[in-house]
Amino acid sequence: MELIVVDGIDGSGKSTVAQWIAEHYRSRGESVLVRSHPSDSLLGRLSRRSLTSEGKLMRAVATIFFILDVLDSLRRLRSWKGYDKVIFVRYVMATAYLPGGLHHQGYEFFCKVLPIPQRLLLVDATPECALRRIEEREHEREMFENMESLRKVRAKVLELAENGWMVLDNCGPTRETRKRLDEVLVYWDSLS
Repeated sequence: MELIVVDGIDGSGKSTVAQWIAEHYRSRGESVLVRSHPSDSLLGRLSRRSLTSEGKLMRAVATIFFILDVLDSLRRLRSWKGYDKVIFVRYVMATAYLPGGLHHQGYEFFCKVLPIPQRLLLVDATPECALRRIEEREHEREMFENMESLRKVRAKVLELAENGWMVLDNCGPTRETRKRLDEVLVYWDSLS
């Protein structure tokens, strides 16, 4: 079983890209599980509920529940060993949502204690592009789904992605994004 991480800011298209990656491996006869965070577990639901609240306390609560949800998914990895690939949508880049400079310490800590796979993909989108996608969705707006937060968080994730991450621009036409993703997949396949 191989772990793949697809991460990025809200509205960047992580889930769509993760599904394209899953399609790629399934077309080769591999079994794939896609696990998004916050997940459908109790911890994930609590995290998601906290994200639609406001205030510093709720930001901390959402972060704690998110971390616990990811840890719960990692605990479940053993039961998913029958899959060839497990794709996590959102993982360690969630540390970019921490206030101030805490994202560095949080990222370094989690990279030391969590399994970090070779296949790390940051799906990048400008804040304007991401916000346009967010506004098209039919859901309650989350605390970070605004221009100011998207700008701050994007700067942090791009900085954190400098070491070991492939970065996929997802603001252009779908055809171009798929072409760039195919190049990433060819590279990843060469690692096997």
